Amino acid sequence: MKYENATNAEVRQAQAPHNLFVSGLFLFDLMMTPAVLALKAGLVGLLVPLLCSLGLLGYIYLRSKKTSTWFVDMHWKLAASRARLLLIGYALTAALIFVAWLISMTLSDHNMRHILWTALTRIALMPTLIMVMVTAVMEFGGSALAVKREVPDKLATQFPPSA
Repeated sequence: MKYENATNAEVRQAQAPHNLFVSGLFLFDLMMTPAVLALKAGLVGLLVPLLCSLGLLGYIYLRSKKTSTWFVDMHWKLAASRARLLLIGYALTAALIFVAWLISMTLSDHNMRHILWTALTRIALMPTLIMVMVTAVMEFGGSALAVKREVPDKLATQFPPSA
């Protein structure tokens, strides 16, 4: 839906959640996580970028509940809906890491256990990496929607603007 009433200041404010989300993706998920893996900080080291990312997603969610102008609010809600997609990726990764841990615990040979654990945890990170890429593209699109003064039709029908 095209929203012609948005001012230039509102457009900049509407871009903020998308820019914040994408910055968090690149900083925490695409830069910090591989750095932790390269430093061999282990599973505990992976919690640092995860907790930073969850904190940012929590902020976006809480900010989406705050009200300001309709156009800006819709873009915060849009960013929060994409944050939920990333959380699904995190949940799938957590479940796969748990399965990898269970499978690796069944082996009696310590070396084989370590090899299997390493291989399966790298595979388990794939849902998160895929969702990072998907949500990054979606958020770049959301930022472009803000510049064009548009709101997705689904959001506009769910939360219609006041007259």
